[in-house]
Amino acid sequence: MSIESAIQNLQLLSFIYDGYSRVVEPHTYGIDTKGHLALRAYQVRGGSESGEYVGWKLFHVDEMRGLTVLSERFVGARPKYKRDDSAFFTIYAQL
Repeated sequence: MSIESAIQNLQLLSFIYDGYSRVVEPHTYGIDTKGHLALRAYQVRGGSESGEYVGWKLFHVDEMRGLTVLSERFVGARPKYKRDDSAFFTIYAQL
């Protein structure tokens, strides 16, 4: 299972990022404007270096550890979701 299929199937992702376990609803996956493979997601559980444990975040895929597609699903796009996110140069998958 890939990030792209998790977006298509509305499945949560789990991974370690900046030393914190995270569970997110993936919304947009692609290359950001700085050239990083990236994921725009809404974090629903876990920790965060910023102290903001829930909310919109942009993750660099090469910094994710232990990426797992969970069987748990989410209902669809979150409020304030921006389709065709301007933070991305190329989009591979999006809600």
